[in-house]
Amino acid sequence: MDPTAKEVVKEVPGLIKVYKDGSVERLLCSPYVPPSPEPDPETGVSSKDITISENPSISARLFLPKLITDHQKLPILVYFHAGAFCLESAFSFLHHRYLNALVSQAKVVAISVEYRLAPEHFLPAAYQDSWAALQWVVDVELSKKDPWLFNHGDFDRIFIGGDSAGANLAHYVALQAGTQGLKCGVKILGAFLSNPYFWGSKSPRSDQRPPIDHHDKSVPSLIWDLVYPSAPGGIDNPLINPFGAGKPSLAGLGCSKILVCVSEKDELSDFGVLYFDEVKKSGWKGEIELFEVKGEGHLFHIVDLGKENSKILIKRLASFLA
Repeated sequence: MDPTAKEVVKEVPGLIKVYKDGSVERLLCSPYVPPSPEPDPETGVSSKDITISENPSISARLFLPKLITDHQKLPILVYFHAGAFCLESAFSFLHHRYLNALVSQAKVVAISVEYRLAPEHFLPAAYQDSWAALQWVVDVELSKKDPWLFNHGDFDRIFIGGDSAGANLAHYVALQAGTQGLKCGVKILGAFLSNPYFWGSKSPRSDQRPPIDHHDKSVPSLIWDLVYPSAPGGIDNPLINPFGAGKPSLAGLGCSKILVCVSEKDELSDFGVLYFDEVKKSGWKGEIELFEVKGEGHLFHIVDLGKENSKILIKRLASFLA
């Protein structure tokens, strides 16, 4: 056996290690859980897994809340999970539990997209998968393949949303929808971006907060280098840093309303606030709102679903989707 086979060639401490032999060790992932075709006893939400594409491999978990009538039509949420583009899953315990809670309160049909992860599939694979999944959902002919979506989804009320890396993906598909359009003439009504993963070489509010020491060695920078090592412009690539000259105009976002949620103690929060400010200044014609949760860190509401602030945030997201 090659003595260097298990040599670590790249890592983000505490999150993920990539070895010389090509193997990957994910240090921070919640376990897989199966779907629940029968209603979840706590939330009343049913779930099942579907295949969107065989090549590339894109799947999803569908969530259906308890229905009042057999013919009830509900808003459709296309959701992109968190996990730094390299961790977690639509089928993981944390995201399954979170979507159960959100779907139960918001009364939406949700499609949680299982996009390909880095480093086995470097970016922009996740962006391509997310766009393909949204196009599949809005294609009415294709959606007939799934009775939950076809019978109970209201295609006049399409939402997209995500947390952290998933919020970044939601931003990307909203831009794509604005510039390319969606199949069947479908429009996105709204998008929520919760604890969005945007970053750049300069801190956006260095005049108000201490500058970030060793910015290129920060966790968000290390993650980006791992998941997209060939990114033109590095940490200032438009996919991770959509602000400034030469970037696609935020005025082109293809939705009618946006909710940006940030957490006070999240190191990404300044970029989330900057996103809110830049969209407002861009000339975009929709309605945008900023919602800040005090005293909490990154993805607190997914990791600790039962705490009071988590309930407050999920209630706000549900209100936005209603």
